[in-house]
Amino acid sequence: MKENILVIGSNGQIGTELVTALRNTYGNTQVIACDIRKPDYEYLNAGPFELANVLDTARLKELFEQYKPTQVYLLAALLSATGEQNPKLAWDLNMNGLLSVLDLALAYKTVKVYWPSSIAVFGPNSPKTQTPQYCTMDPNTVYGFSKQAGERWCEYYFHKYNLDVRSIRYPGLISWKAAPGGGTTDYAIHIFHEALKQGHYSSFLSAHTELPMMYMDDAIRGTLELMDAPSQNLRIRSSYNFAGVSFTPEILGAEINKHIPEFKLDYTANDPRQLIADTWPGSIDDTYAQEDWHWKPEYDLAKMTTAMLTNLKK
Repeated sequence: MKENILVIGSNGQIGTELVTALRNTYGNTQVIACDIRKPDYEYLNAGPFELANVLDTARLKELFEQYKPTQVYLLAALLSATGEQNPKLAWDLNMNGLLSVLDLALAYKTVKVYWPSSIAVFGPNSPKTQTPQYCTMDPNTVYGFSKQAGERWCEYYFHKYNLDVRSIRYPGLISWKAAPGGGTTDYAIHIFHEALKQGHYSSFLSAHTELPMMYMDDAIRGTLELMDAPSQNLRIRSSYNFAGVSFTPEILGAEINKHIPEFKLDYTANDPRQLIADTWPGSIDDTYAQEDWHWKPEYDLAKMTTAMLTNLKK
C-alpha cells in the first residue's frame, strides 16, 4: 500500500528529525510536513510542506481531504514550562488538537495515528525509581494532565472505534539539530551549547535532580519501531513507558568535563522548573516496550555526550 504520511507540528524538536527519517524511508513526496509557521530547516524544499494551525479544524480537514493520509503523526503541543505560562491555551492546543485529529482519522480511514505523551503524566505520588507502566499518576502541570487525558482518549478511540493509535511517554529529549521547545528537561541541551561557547553553565535544576533522558536518535528510531510493530503485539494503547538513560546535572557536567576540563557548572535558585522536575520520576521501567516491540536504547551517557559535543562543534 502506498503511504501518505502527515506530520503535524513538524517544526519542533522531534518533528524536524522525524520528517527527515520518514522521508528517508518512504520518499520525500510521501511525507507531508505541516506546522503553523514555515520551517527554517532543510526539509522545507525536500518535500511537501503545508501551513496549518492544529486548532483550525477546517484547515486540517482540507489536508486530510487533499492527501488522504495513511499515517498521521500529531506532534503539536505546548510543553511543560511553556504551558504553565499560558495554561488554558496549553489545554486547548494539547487536547482539542488531538480530538480533531482522532475524529478526522476516523472519517478519512487513516490506518495509524501517532501521538506523543510524556513522563509529565507522573506526579508527586508516583514512584520515583523505575516508575512502572501502571501506577499512581497525579500530574500537577497543565501539560502533564493534558497528556494524561490524551492517553485516555487514545485508548478510548482504539477500543471504541478500532482506530490504531500508538503512543510513547517520552523522557527528556536531547538533540543538537533543533532548539528545545520549552520543557523542564531543556537544561540538558543548553548545557552543551554553553559548555562550548562559554565554558560555563548555570543550571536551573539543582545538582542532584535526576531525570530520565534520551538522545534524539534513539527517540526517533524507537518511535518508528513502534509504528512498524504488528498491531497484535501491542498491549498498551494509552502510551508506552520509554527509557533511555537517567542522570543529574552534576553527573552530566562531570561527563562534559572529560571532554572540556575547564568547563564550570553552577546552579541558580528558585526557578519554577525545579518544582516541576521534583514531581517527575528519576528512572523509568519500560518492560512493556522491551517485550512488545523489542525496544532497546543505543546511547548511554558517554556516547550521547560525545555525539552532542562532536556535532555541535561542527
